[in-house]
Amino acid sequence: MTTLANIQMIPKGKVNGGMPILPASKRVISPFEFLPAWLVYAPVVAQSAVLSVYHRDWALPLIANPAIKLSGMVGESKHDIFGAAGKRAHQWILPFVALDSLDTKSELLFDSAKIKMKEKSLDYPLVAKPDLGCRGVGVKLVKNDQQLKDYIEAFPKQGRFLLQKRSRHSAEAGIFYVRQPGEERGKVISITLKYSPYVVGDGESTLKQLIERCPRAGKLQHLYLPRHKESLDRVIAEGDEFQLAFAGSHSRGCIFRDGNQFITSQLEQKLDQILGDFQGFNYGRLDVKFKDIQKLMAGNDFDILEINGASSEAAHIWDSDTSLSHIVSTLLKQYRLLYQIGSKHKKQGHKTPTLGALLQAWREEKLLTQLYPTTD
Repeated sequence: MTTLANIQMIPKGKVNGGMPILPASKRVISPFEFLPAWLVYAPVVAQSAVLSVYHRDWALPLIANPAIKLSGMVGESKHDIFGAAGKRAHQWILPFVALDSLDTKSELLFDSAKIKMKEKSLDYPLVAKPDLGCRGVGVKLVKNDQQLKDYIEAFPKQGRFLLQKRSRHSAEAGIFYVRQPGEERGKVISITLKYSPYVVGDGESTLKQLIERCPRAGKLQHLYLPRHKESLDRVIAEGDEFQLAFAGSHSRGCIFRDGNQFITSQLEQKLDQILGDFQGFNYGRLDVKFKDIQKLMAGNDFDILEINGASSEAAHIWDSDTSLSHIVSTLLKQYRLLYQIGSKHKKQGHKTPTLGALLQAWREEKLLTQLYPTTD
């Protein structure tokens, strides 16, 4: 059992400062980590077909979170989810502003962004992210006016993006929370620890050489080399850490580890309080930054970056040591919960959406994500 007394942590000031020091993974990269989604989710689709017949409604997962469009399965707005959250939750969500780029000239949108930033007392560095998107697409760290102008220029004209305060913490996790309708207490069913990949300089090698020699990064060069093309020939000073990925997304190169051993009743109770007045949110993952793992276990000193709905994964399954059987069984359990919660909401009078509504939202999201700026 994990206790506060036996946890060793990465020192503050280092990449991943505050994160627990875990035993080295048995596998550098799992053969299951980057399988095509259609293959991983084939058992989920089969189970969903059975559950749809049993419940006589295929769309029950789309009302598991009545406060979120399509329950957060696809096409949900980060701005709208934050807007639906209660006052207590807002005390933990990092401040942000939303900008619509619809037919607005870049110069005017920049001026509007600066005005809204001043109103919210926001200053650089900020995290820019698409309002509608997933898997870290289009997320960038913006450090000055020029970088903000560049982001605005690159962003599609038919979309909306957020500028969010950067957390003072560097440690990051995804916390999967489920609360059955009508119940006051919820459960944390998964914690994913998100480690930013990095290389350490030796004073002689270029960044490109360090990436190529790294056991894991060297096998994922297609993720890191294009992102840092302007720094690849730079020699990294001896002992310096160079962070390879900023966005906490596995598909963008972040390293996910199973953190379920750090689930505590104190953390669950804190989330019950925070989400207690978020009516219509029963299932999903909170992406958080935190001071250190001990504080997180105690339910203290963390910031909410995002609240994700029905399409969320208990992302600890992408730990390279996770077996394929555990990946599949976890996903199947998640979707059984979605149908169970959706069924209860239907009995309370919530109506399931049409297939047309789902397809329209999917097409809109797919179109926009193809146009977003590159991810940091």
